[in-house]
Amino acid sequence: MLTPADVDTTIGSAIAYLQKVRHPHALMFMTILHRLYGIEEFADAGKRYDEVLPEQPPDKIPVLRVFRRIFDADNPLIPDDWDHVKIPTDRLIISALYCDRLGLPDSYAEALQRAVSQGGYGRTHAVLAWAWIQDNQYDLEVPDGFLEEMFSSTVAIINDDPTSVDDLKLEAGAFLCMARQAWRVDLGFVRRVIAFQNEDGGWGAKDDSNWHATILALMIVLHVKFPYAAALIP
Repeated sequence: MLTPADVDTTIGSAIAYLQKVRHPHALMFMTILHRLYGIEEFADAGKRYDEVLPEQPPDKIPVLRVFRRIFDADNPLIPDDWDHVKIPTDRLIISALYCDRLGLPDSYAEALQRAVSQGGYGRTHAVLAWAWIQDNQYDLEVPDGFLEEMFSSTVAIINDDPTSVDDLKLEAGAFLCMARQAWRVDLGFVRRVIAFQNEDGGWGAKDDSNWHATILALMIVLHVKFPYAAALIP
């Protein structure tokens, strides 16, 4: 049985683990957790992001500057930086991140459909892109039935092998929560997520926690404690 005490203990341990992390993508997601759930330990995550940015490999810095819009709505977009966004899933979600300022290409709905059909991380990133399109209040027309297909097929990732918890399953659950589809994430899966937490407070392979799995798992557990948080996104 999942109790409020279990949830609170899990959250506290995960926050303590992440406080030691300086990876810029981790810090980006910490800003989201602060905005959605008021996690005060992450209040300075945006400041820390800017501090570690110059330490990153030179070829990564332009993309990281583009990603700053996750926590800075007025983030200046340098055209040359956009040219460095090469990874298809990055282009998909960054386009969604700026859609209220730059719009979306006519082919974007097709790109979403391709990402969903690819499965795996392509599908989960399509869910995240849709979440940001909705947050930006952009009206993107998609074919009838597409959203149900995207969400239900993402749930299928979670339900495949109900005895395991891995990074992809965590991403599927976390991004469904961000897309206001937390009701699709079965409480039994949340119990498994909590059970798979490592002693150091993180998630990942046993005794080998990593920031990515930990951020995602924490987001899922926080949606249990604050089920209406996603509705508070402006």
